[in-house]
Amino acid sequence: MYRTNLRDVPKVEGLRRDEGWVDMQVQFLVDKKTAGANNVVGWTVLKPGARHEKHLHRNCDEFFIVLKGHGTIYTDEGEVPSGEGDVIYSPRNCWHGFNNTSNEDVVLVWGWMGAGSIEDSGYEVPSE
Repeated sequence: MYRTNLRDVPKVEGLRRDEGWVDMQVQFLVDKKTAGANNVVGWTVLKPGARHEKHLHRNCDEFFIVLKGHGTIYTDEGEVPSGEGDVIYSPRNCWHGFNNTSNEDVVLVWGWMGAGSIEDSGYEVPSE
């Protein structure tokens, strides 16, 4: 068993804007490094204007739940509104992302199923 508390988990350092991580506060609550897990459970706060650009994972599925706030989800068909209580599932190789278009923080809890780290997830941004 592994147990932690949100306040004891450091924010992930080194997430780059040019790789789609725009002004995000990200914590890996459970992952391979801390818990030996082949999954990741994460917590993200997006301040107004922050976003996770369109991306995909070649090696894992992802879900996220909007706990607080609203914005838009990036999809293959464009952007669609998303708000508190939404549960989004993106199977591997499915482009997705989130943009905080509001004036308040957005809080997401999310997970990668089948990958215990960003390296293992096959994270990729569009080449354009």
